[in-house]
Amino acid sequence: MSVFEKLKQNRDAGLQKLLEAAAGDNSKDKYQDDRFWSPGVDKAGNGFAIIRFLPDPDERQWITYYEHGFQGPTGKWYIEKSRTSLNNQPDPVSEMNTRLWNSGREEDKETARARKRKVNNVSNIYVISDPANPENEGKVFLYRYGVKIKDKVMDVVNPKYQDETPLNPFCMWNGANFKIKIAQVAGYRNYDRSEFDAPAPLLGGDEEKLVGVCDSLHSLSEFTDPAHYKSYNELKARL
Repeated sequence: MSVFEKLKQNRDAGLQKLLEAAAGDNSKDKYQDDRFWSPGVDKAGNGFAIIRFLPDPDERQWITYYEHGFQGPTGKWYIEKSRTSLNNQPDPVSEMNTRLWNSGREEDKETARARKRKVNNVSNIYVISDPANPENEGKVFLYRYGVKIKDKVMDVVNPKYQDETPLNPFCMWNGANFKIKIAQVAGYRNYDRSEFDAPAPLLGGDEEKLVGVCDSLHSLSEFTDPAHYKSYNELKARL
């Protein structure tokens, strides 16, 4: 069975998987990976794009992993994925942060805060509109996003109000486009105004085009594959 046929057959089951994930989910690359897309912004820090979230070939909507990125007292940078991404395995930075936090010294707590792990969620997306980089339109990419965008996703998967219908935004048939609206607030990118459109089939439901989209999907398995992580001892030596 092709990826397209599998996704079409299981399109109604996708929402249930998201609801189950919502119930149980508590949760600077050193090179350019051309598989990844990110929205562009103008000189004022404002940006706009329209994307469609998609599952990977194994029907995973997203993968979450953690990383640490900070500058040490030597001036060198520590930028590494955290082994806590691997079913919460021990990680030397997390262990050091725990010791610093428990020392009782406020300066140690500040160091721990500066070195806390960053949450990364990764999904497949189809770029519908990208005014800053129109050459990306009509292509499938990986998209790395944080807590704010993840909350927007979960708000439509598991709505808070009775008059709202649950939506699986990763479904090519019953999902919805996502409008990314970026503003610069207090020196940081703000995504508060981002929102989902009304549900509609991707590409008008044209099955020939959707098959092409499915053939371009990226597997998410590498982001929680131990082979893509340094060992505890390697990270400790680097730290």
